[in-house]
Amino acid sequence: MNLAEIIEQHPADNVALISRGRPTTYGELRRQVASLRGVLAENGVERGDRVAILCGNSRYFVLAYLATLGVGAIAVPLNIMSPASEIQRELDTIQPRLVFVEPAAMTAWSNIDRTSLTELRAVIATEGHDIAGAITLTESLMHSPVPILNMSPTEVAAFIFTSGTAGSPKAAMLTHNNLHSNLVQLAAENVLRSSDVVYGVLPLFHIFGLNVVLGYTLFAGASVVLVQRFDPSTALETFAERGVTVVPGAPQVWSALAQMPSNECAVLSQLRVALTGAAKMPEHVTVQLKERYGLIVHEGYGLTESSPVVTTSVNGSHKVGSIGKPLQGVSIRLVDEHGDDAEEGDSGEIWVHGENVFAGYYNDHEATDRVLTADGWLRTGDIAVKDADSDLFLVDRLKDLIIVSGFNVYPAEVEQVLLAHLGIDQAAVVGVSHPHTGEAVRAYVVLHKGVHLDEESIIEHCQKQLARYKCPSKVLIVQSLPTGSTGKVLRRALR
Repeated sequence: MNLAEIIEQHPADNVALISRGRPTTYGELRRQVASLRGVLAENGVERGDRVAILCGNSRYFVLAYLATLGVGAIAVPLNIMSPASEIQRELDTIQPRLVFVEPAAMTAWSNIDRTSLTELRAVIATEGHDIAGAITLTESLMHSPVPILNMSPTEVAAFIFTSGTAGSPKAAMLTHNNLHSNLVQLAAENVLRSSDVVYGVLPLFHIFGLNVVLGYTLFAGASVVLVQRFDPSTALETFAERGVTVVPGAPQVWSALAQMPSNECAVLSQLRVALTGAAKMPEHVTVQLKERYGLIVHEGYGLTESSPVVTTSVNGSHKVGSIGKPLQGVSIRLVDEHGDDAEEGDSGEIWVHGENVFAGYYNDHEATDRVLTADGWLRTGDIAVKDADSDLFLVDRLKDLIIVSGFNVYPAEVEQVLLAHLGIDQAAVVGVSHPHTGEAVRAYVVLHKGVHLDEESIIEHCQKQLARYKCPSKVLIVQSLPTGSTGKVLRRALR
């Protein structure tokens, strides 16, 4: 098997994707991907090699992703908006054989120390920008094609970075079978039809964007409109112009649309399916959209390590605040603090089992063992409760994870950056409620004696090392941090 085969069976004239106003049919996509496979093979990319993709939501990303899978290499999508230092850490971790770079990533790429990338053999520039020695993608699409390589289902297809509680980046290993199984599980819910047009604004370096928006659309033979940045007014125009029928969006997308003037939102009533996940959906937004436009936004639940979807509320009676039931082929347990299954109505940690559960973290057995049991159950760290109808509701998180606009932020990673500042003695980071992003990062710092720093300079320090969504939006300078008997900072007290 090979996940790249998801585009092979659809009618050649059907539109697969629309990027920057340009439609690409399935026939064109197959030809272009096959040619690009030839370029990768010619440049020494082999089975198991890593290929980094520094591209936003565009046709270039799709070509790079499918061609990488097709030659048996491992696709590693990276956030082009991250600072160079963060991209450097991730590249050093995976040691790519080849890198795709688009213009928007040029600033970051120009600051990368390529001498540390000892496996790097080639760079492909998606457009004609100045990278010394780079191959251009336009030329690559004229190359002689090579066939898709048959892979074992257990071979890794993609690394998706998810920062760890220790602050260091971890690459979640998702196999061809993990990703394909989740597509089959989603298809069993009959969410998409081949006639659907899907709005693709969720970033493709994020697992929700990669395997739900892109992967599931191509698997179903539908069309995806790829969008680089979300703007509510432009989004509504796109819905109408392109005949969009399915919109997967983080809660912040729906919150922004709900605040638009009603006379601009008539197109919302024409959507066939509205989906949300990646963070808790504000219940008042769900109610508002339903009352105004008859639009039901179906909430689901998933995480990178489950490829990603675990539950959906698409089928069955809609309950505000519910993440629904597990997909067919996915098993869950709610486990209490004693390790037993929680009783109905009692809360427990969500454990997940299924073919969609990941293979572990790359080169990090300790972190893998913390989340995967010996018999393959994934400990999610999320707390839920089940009602009498077996519908699930998220209630809390065991871990200190902060979710900003659907993106995971681990306090330890931000704290590590703060403590690297010579003027900061102690630091603690927590998530606080935010009306637009769901949560925001707040930092508490203790300065070294005699040091004077202001909030703005500390935030600027973080922005040089971290993606913007990970940076504190508020820094409070305090005399001390609350600690427990063991000296550990009590984040709950800070919240």
